[in-house]
Amino acid sequence: MADEHLSPLDLAFWNLDSPGHPMHLGAVAVFDRDPERAVDADGLAALLTARAEAVPRMRQRVKDVWYGVGGAAWAADASFDARHHVHAVRSADDRAAVAELMARPMDRHRPPWEVYVIEGAPDAPFRVLVKLHHALADGLRAVEFGAALLDQGARDPAPTRAAPSAASRSAADRGPSPGSHLPALPLPDPRQVVASLPERVREAGRVLGIGSAVLRASLDPGGPAALGAAWTPGGAERRFATASLDVDDLHHVRKTSGGTVNDVVMAVVAGALRHWMEARGDDPAGPGPRALIPVARRRRRGVRGGRGNSISGYLLRLPVGEPDPLARLRDVRAGMDRNKDAGPDTGPGAVALLADSVPPLAHRFAAPLLAASARLLFDVLVTNVPMLDVPLSLDGCRMTELYPIAPLARGQSLAVACSTYRRRVHIGLLADAGSLPDADALAAALHGALAELLDACG
Repeated sequence: MADEHLSPLDLAFWNLDSPGHPMHLGAVAVFDRDPERAVDADGLAALLTARAEAVPRMRQRVKDVWYGVGGAAWAADASFDARHHVHAVRSADDRAAVAELMARPMDRHRPPWEVYVIEGAPDAPFRVLVKLHHALADGLRAVEFGAALLDQGARDPAPTRAAPSAASRSAADRGPSPGSHLPALPLPDPRQVVASLPERVREAGRVLGIGSAVLRASLDPGGPAALGAAWTPGGAERRFATASLDVDDLHHVRKTSGGTVNDVVMAVVAGALRHWMEARGDDPAGPGPRALIPVARRRRRGVRGGRGNSISGYLLRLPVGEPDPLARLRDVRAGMDRNKDAGPDTGPGAVALLADSVPPLAHRFAAPLLAASARLLFDVLVTNVPMLDVPLSLDGCRMTELYPIAPLARGQSLAVACSTYRRRVHIGLLADAGSLPDADALAAALHGALAELLDACG
């Protein structure tokens, strides 16, 4: 099987990776113990190791390629051993353990994923942290990988297909025989060239439009200084905190005040940031933080690297300066409606789409510049990760909670990721420890912001 080239956006994620700001996603699953039998971290790690062996994508690593200078492809890791990727960890403070593990970069010479079974007290729930490099999976594919490791998703390894015989391969597959001439490259049909010109003009206009929007966004004043983080060349300490909200409460606010559940979640985040800033003695007045909200998209035909990430995004100025919770929700709704009317193909949030128009070699040179400029475009990442809303378990132990984790860009201090599982919205906060040592206080403020909205709705 031919190696699969990384899609342009995945190549960008791979090149954006740095020791201080690793570009991997994460998810922490919480499991109740089976009362009928004992389970331990080492046994669970062995089970997860065996299941990971059966997932073909988990056996692939990224390698450089000659064709398409500067590009990279997924290739089978000849020395793959899942035991290098699955580990048992014992810690009395599971959140501190998750924060430390998320700050660690992964070995770029191996398949870019890791799994940790985190065990605390013998009778307490245990946790499983899954780390996947953003080049390997977006939010939806990360869910697919995680599900493959659980009881309902585990499958026996598929039998290896026999290689086709030489007689069954075409002459093109075998290549030219000795002494033969290489076939001439076909010239493009002039009619096809002419027919494609309007699309090329539209593509150029689209690129210029996004570039102009990015420039305007970079000139727009940034958000609160509390959400800025200094660049650290070697590594950065993290904080991890969680919150769990009742879906029925979010739907009650939506039905009473209009909009979508996602609008309500964004208003809750804005309210939590306001209360957190006030508790720190910071003034929430002034320009609110700019939130980047990723939007998954279908990959367009004709783009190299047919699989992989294809995302755009919306930018939303969070109204943290507004004291009225319902007014904050109205501001969020109005901002999101404007974004949806314009569509995800325009504006600075669509900057990821430009990756399709950049040659592979340019990604390597542009990545350091993009990493340094992320703070100019947005202040906080807020993403919603889709989740299978069915009961899940590991070795018979019921999964009760699932907290997604988004990566931190350089110069930023907070990433907020949400997923819905079993009638709860689970929110994972990954924060820069130097700027947000009190991430737990911000997580608690999410509950207060939702309660404030519920009171206002009556």
